[in-house]
Amino acid sequence: MTAPLLSVSGTSISYGKVEAVRSVSLDVNANEIVTIVGANGAGKTTLLNAIMGILPQHGRITFDGIDLAALDIEDRVASGLSLVPEHRELFGTMSVEDNLLLGAFRIPKATAAKSFERVYALFPRLKERRTQLAGTLSGGEQQMLAMGRALMGEPRLLMLDEPSLGLAPLIVADIFKIIGELRAAGVSVLLVEQNAKAALQIADRAYVMELGAFILDGPAQAISADQRVIASYLGFQHASASGI
Repeated sequence: MTAPLLSVSGTSISYGKVEAVRSVSLDVNANEIVTIVGANGAGKTTLLNAIMGILPQHGRITFDGIDLAALDIEDRVASGLSLVPEHRELFGTMSVEDNLLLGAFRIPKATAAKSFERVYALFPRLKERRTQLAGTLSGGEQQMLAMGRALMGEPRLLMLDEPSLGLAPLIVADIFKIIGELRAAGVSVLLVEQNAKAALQIADRAYVMELGAFILDGPAQAISADQRVIASYLGFQHASASGI
């Protein structure tokens, strides 16, 4: 059996004396979309930040068989791991193209040129606005730019933290369509998302997180049919989606 691309085993994360994530384990395989769904404050973002090396953790995290404990953030990016944070963290006074170029700082110029072509093919709107300042883009365009910047480094695993946050439903549909295209292009995705309905529709497998622990995991289709998930996360999804 092929080893997972990402493996998180018995990982706990604390803020001082407060344990935010308690002994969680998950796997992401090659060419797979895995989603973590749960309420705000469940520990989802904390877990992504620990995988990326932003937060310290206790446990074992491997990427492509390599223990990440000895790798700093830049080395994790160089190994093929990338994170699109919840608040995007773009440079608003820089152009779209310059923001994208920052995502390619670790790769050769010839490869970066191909990365530009790939990103502009995925996000034609960014090509149209390549000279525009990032801070003047709409929310949906900024999310596309944040994803494009991460993809410039040619990651094998893209971690997305709440990509639908603050976006209109039609834009959310576009973003999730692109996530599916990434899988088809060979990029695995670990998706953290409060919009459980949209996440479960696109994912291969899912983990449900509550109060820092996984309470349920399995195929996304099975998770979406689970009565606990329906009652807690899907029952009123249509109402909350209008505010996205």
